[in-house]
Amino acid sequence: MLCFEDLKKNDAVNTYIRRADESLIALGYTEHSFAHVTRVAEVAGYILQTLGYSPREVELVKIAAYLHDIGNLVNRIEHSQSGAVMAFRILDGLGMPADELATVVTAIGNHDEGTGVPVNPIAAALILADKSDVRRSRVRNGDLSDFDIHDRVNYSVRSSVLKINTSHTLVKLKLDVDVHYSTVMEYFEIFLERMILCRKAAETLGLEFKLIINEQQLL
Repeated sequence: MLCFEDLKKNDAVNTYIRRADESLIALGYTEHSFAHVTRVAEVAGYILQTLGYSPREVELVKIAAYLHDIGNLVNRIEHSQSGAVMAFRILDGLGMPADELATVVTAIGNHDEGTGVPVNPIAAALILADKSDVRRSRVRNGDLSDFDIHDRVNYSVRSSVLKINTSHTLVKLKLDVDVHYSTVMEYFEIFLERMILCRKAAETLGLEFKLIINEQQLL
C-alpha cells in the first residue's frame, strides 16, 4: 500500500515537483517547491487527524498535497486539472487502488480557487492547507524595491498558523502581518477568493472558518 513517505522518496515525482517550480521561477511566482508541498501535506494531515478521520484518509490527503502543484510543469493555467491527470498516471503506475486514486485525483483537480470545489473531505483539507501557506520565506525576489503585490503580501506575513479549536467547531487562520510591507487591504485584494473557498472547505468539514489578522477577526 502506497504511503506518503514512500512517495517523498520517488525520484520521478521529485523531479516533476522541482521542474514545475522552475517554471514558476521563470514566471516570477513565489516558492511552490518542496517547502510548500511538504508544509501543505503536514497541515492537511493535521486537519483530518484532528477531526478524527482514519489514518488512511490522513495518508491520502498528504499524498494529494505532495502532488497538488505538479501541473505547473505543464502550465500555470488550469494547473490543478493537468496536475490531476499527471497524478493519476503516477499513482496508477504505483499500484494505488481505484477508489483511493479517485479520491486523490478529485482533491488535486479541485484545489485551485479558479475552478475548485471542496467536493469531499480530502479536497477540503487540501484547500485549507494550501491557501493558508502565506509566509515571508516563499518570496524569492531579493529586491524589495521590485516587489509586486504577491511579493509584498507574502513578505509581510511574519507568521501564519491554521488551528482547529478543541470542540472541533472552528478553524482559524491567524496571520501576523507587518504593515510596513503590505496593507491588510492588499491581502484581501489577492486572497479574498481563496478565503471564500476556505470558508466553503471548512463547511464541508463541519467547521466555521475564521480569518484573524493582527488579532482582528476579519472573516
